[in-house]
Amino acid sequence: MSVLADRLDRAELAVFASGVVSMGLEILAGRIVAPQFGSSIYTWGSVIAVFLAALSVGYHYGGKRAAEEATNGRLVRLLLGSAVYVAVLIVFADQLLASAAALPLPARFASLPAVVLLFGPPTYLLGFISPYAAELTDREGIGEASGRVYALGTVGSIVGAFGTTFVLIPSLSVSRIAFALGATLVVTAGVLAWPSDRRATLSTLVVALLLVAATATGAFGYTARGDVVYETNTAYQDLAVVDDGDTRTLYLDGQRHSAMDKSDPTRHVFEYTQYFHMPYLLADDPDDIDRVLFVGGGGFTGPKRFAAEYDASVDVVEIDPEVVRVAEAYFRADEYDVTAHVGDGRQFLRETDETYDLIVLDAYKKDKVPFQLTTREFMSLASDRLSPNGGVVANVISAPTGPASQFYRAEYETMNEVFPQVYSFPTTDTNVVQNVELVATKRGTHVTQAELRERNAARDIGIDLGDAIEQYAVDVPTDDVPTLRDDRAPVDTLLDPMVGQRYVIEETGNVTNATDSTDAPTATGVTLAARVAG
Repeated sequence: MSVLADRLDRAELAVFASGVVSMGLEILAGRIVAPQFGSSIYTWGSVIAVFLAALSVGYHYGGKRAAEEATNGRLVRLLLGSAVYVAVLIVFADQLLASAAALPLPARFASLPAVVLLFGPPTYLLGFISPYAAELTDREGIGEASGRVYALGTVGSIVGAFGTTFVLIPSLSVSRIAFALGATLVVTAGVLAWPSDRRATLSTLVVALLLVAATATGAFGYTARGDVVYETNTAYQDLAVVDDGDTRTLYLDGQRHSAMDKSDPTRHVFEYTQYFHMPYLLADDPDDIDRVLFVGGGGFTGPKRFAAEYDASVDVVEIDPEVVRVAEAYFRADEYDVTAHVGDGRQFLRETDETYDLIVLDAYKKDKVPFQLTTREFMSLASDRLSPNGGVVANVISAPTGPASQFYRAEYETMNEVFPQVYSFPTTDTNVVQNVELVATKRGTHVTQAELRERNAARDIGIDLGDAIEQYAVDVPTDDVPTLRDDRAPVDTLLDPMVGQRYVIEETGNVTNATDSTDAPTATGVTLAARVAG
């Protein structure tokens, strides 16, 4: 910092630091807000718009006041004020998120109040720094001073974007990243204050202690119930492994993604994962399913059961390498004959030479599947990688009927354009947001519900799917939903009606309801307080 200060005057150093921190906070905002609201285009659009708006207002009022109020001491106070708010975020982010989420807004705008409340004030204060610095800089001429300030602020933003994205997020927790950004502000304030302004130097020390105390104390907000066995912040999401009695659960961005019975590691804890076995009844001969690919790993629930139950080779492609490591270290995936590949599911299918008899699509970010895994082009790619009688299982979170069923019905229509036969299996008998399993096959012959019952009774596939077969849905209407394509896949829009709906997770042995369980996910990431009765 001192070397940089030798090359820049103090006001310019403040501009550079404000650029680093403002962009760092913008990148971090996505990680803080995503567990509550998801990481859809609407969330990121809100983050970008709020930061630009807050900076613009700060630039405006800072410019109006710069001629009369710009001093080195005011720069120090602006930096420290922003650092104090960062300390507040470290401790109270969860409470602020919950308060903002209580507003009954449409899904597209649900995250907007939270982003304004959490990141508007510090970004607004940082906006004052550039016009103040332009007034205080030693550069001659308005053009040179403003050009220098713009350049330094932009360079600082580039450093903040790359540093936060590629260095801090893969290495540190959210609270420690916030501490690093706050510490940048505090150190810059200290450089500006020392040694001429003792009062400002003392204030800098006080804020530094506050920031350290906030980080050491940690957040007072909600944590997953049970004993936290392991937690980390990966390049893609927040990850936690939590034990609650004999059940071990994998949380990704605050949502339960996989669960394991520690005394019976291949037992299906979540009801919907049993439906992954349905192709063994739809196939003419279940022994023909020799190669299976899971797109999306989680805790490897399905892959472990398939490897243990069937004489089939099982591959898993998972984009987050830490998820793979955790599945092996905490969910006993390394004890089974499963081959894990780290990478994007679509890219893997595009590049692999393997042919599969079954592909299971179970890749989700909170309750939203990446749109590139939903389109007609992707389904055609999956079909090309299947054997002549192969099939695809797609796990969809949606309601089976009504406005909240739009995404499920659009996916059904999309798969129906590629595969000769598509079957639908809701996982509960109520019209709530739930896991709906779509099974598509390349076989031209349709299998009726009665035939499935007969095959379930006659075939030994290691699991009784009698209850699942009774959920068989016919005549899925698709006339009011689009076919999903690479150039138009409005997944976020189709999911909008899910806001306010209950998301029910059926478990083997009991039902966990989003309205009754604080650790259950909510439709489109909106908390219980933000939902109307559904």
